[in-house]
Amino acid sequence: MTTTTNAVTLREQFERDAIPLIDFLYRFALRLAGDEAQAEDLVQDTMLKAFRAWHQFKPGSNAKAWLATILRNTFINERRRGTRQVSGLGEDLIERLQSAHGLESPDPETLFFHDFVDDEVLAAIDALPDEFKEALVLSDVEGLPYNEIARITRSPLGTVKSRIFRARQILQQKLYAYAVEMGYVGAAVT
Repeated sequence: MTTTTNAVTLREQFERDAIPLIDFLYRFALRLAGDEAQAEDLVQDTMLKAFRAWHQFKPGSNAKAWLATILRNTFINERRRGTRQVSGLGEDLIERLQSAHGLESPDPETLFFHDFVDDEVLAAIDALPDEFKEALVLSDVEGLPYNEIARITRSPLGTVKSRIFRARQILQQKLYAYAVEMGYVGAAVT
């Protein structure tokens, strides 16, 4: 009987801690994969792996970082293999879980990001080298602290800081003319 009780408790914990992070995972997967369908598949694979391994998750630790690590590792492994495997986690299950938790509509942060960051900015982010893009998205888009990004990417803290700095410099150079055109910044006086 305790196994059933523990299973229900683990499921409830998963629904409480992991399901609300689906939007974050999708945004991260979209930046990594660059394709909506691949991002959706990547999130499904990540959620399935996380659900199967939820007994290993330490309650009270950072579920966002734990899930992002699973997603990143899944992405890297699939890229190495050069194949796409179907996970078997149906979209209907994710939709039911999202509906049960009121997640069918985007959160305010997602709405702000969607309204403020347009195709020009997203294209510039997508054009960054993968290691810069990954660090920048986790930091500036998802708001993770540097130490969590270092843990997710398995990189030294100094490397993470350097990648974010360099990514911001590249974006600043690429988007300067666009920012002037849109009125976000004034043109430099020469």
